Amino acid sequence: METSSPTPPAPSAPFSTVIRTASHEQHTEAENSSFMSDLLGGRLGVRAYRRYTEQLWFVYRALEGASGPLAGDPVAGPFLRPELARTAALERDLAHLGGPSWRDGLAPLPATAAYADRVTACARDWPAGFVAHHYTRYLGDLSGGQIIRGTAEKAWGFARKGDGVRFYVFEDIANPAAFKREYRALLDALPVDELEKQRVVDECKRAFRLNSAVFRELGEQFPLSA
Repeated sequence: METSSPTPPAPSAPFSTVIRTASHEQHTEAENSSFMSDLLGGRLGVRAYRRYTEQLWFVYRALEGASGPLAGDPVAGPFLRPELARTAALERDLAHLGGPSWRDGLAPLPATAAYADRVTACARDWPAGFVAHHYTRYLGDLSGGQIIRGTAEKAWGFARKGDGVRFYVFEDIANPAAFKREYRALLDALPVDELEKQRVVDECKRAFRLNSAVFRELGEQFPLSA
């Protein structure tokens, strides 16, 4: 997830700064969940990593299923960059983790289903709200997601940037730092009024809470036994 600062922005701060700082508390809660802490600490097995990857698949199918209908939308359309697409990489990882029949019997956790449903609803009815979910996921993948990749490679022996961790490898983004700057510039230029921007901030907070709920349910499935 993208690193955020607890310092409140100045009133004239760019919107990308406003949305990052306003959601700091919810962001920190998600980052510090017991499941993610145990996963990043190498204290959970590969089954937990696989289950987490499965949940991501449901969320990204919802996110990327909106790319066609929203492509021409003036608010959400500019954010739909093909080089961000993660579903195919997730499916390759899951085939590596679970074999060719990885889809058999696969179902989302209740929290994951609620998360994906919210993304789908925003994509259908509220493009600016969809942007909030898009931001929390993809900028996080380009930032803190790389920590997860490194942990997975070390803990479970995946090849560097290979099958099992391809979700975290953005082969079509040569300069992630520059890409993130361009993305934040799009946020700063979001063509909505101040009231709508506040609603987007609130939806960003909601996205982090939905993510935290998934982590809680994963933590219940994989309690640390030590």
